[in-house]
Amino acid sequence: MFDEIMGLPMHPLVVHAAVVFIPLLAVAGVVYTLVPRVRARIGWAAALLALAGPAGAYVARESGQELKARLEAANYSQEILDKVSDHQGYGDLTFWFSLGLGGGTLLLVLLTNGLTSGRGTVGGLPSWLTWVLGAAVIVLAGVTGYYVFLTGDSGADAVWSGI
Repeated sequence: MFDEIMGLPMHPLVVHAAVVFIPLLAVAGVVYTLVPRVRARIGWAAALLALAGPAGAYVARESGQELKARLEAANYSQEILDKVSDHQGYGDLTFWFSLGLGGGTLLLVLLTNGLTSGRGTVGGLPSWLTWVLGAAVIVLAGVTGYYVFLTGDSGADAVWSGI
């Protein structure tokens, strides 16, 4: 299912969704957390990115596993396969951190009622909960961004080293 698109390996085609949506999710999560006055305007975008970012990472991860199996079947050198394994490890971490970032951002949007208004928190919830969740979103945004970079760098190194 995640192997090919019109005869081409799927991974290099779909990886761009993760490369675009995850950094946008990180920015949206941080802005949503730190700038309450814009929450009403960006709540929907943050919520959609909270779904699209991890989804893009998941599809990139699954298609990458298929591509790695192809490379192994084609008897690529162990040096290249080791680089691909490093890339895969970073990609796995990127997926899990983006999932946490997406969940945290979506929860923050829902708890602050950001899809319908710019008000503080939903009635009855302590305000410290918003601060704790916001801090988690900011930390996850930084960590996820770091792993997006490492994943892309290691993937580029695997493809372009020695050329």
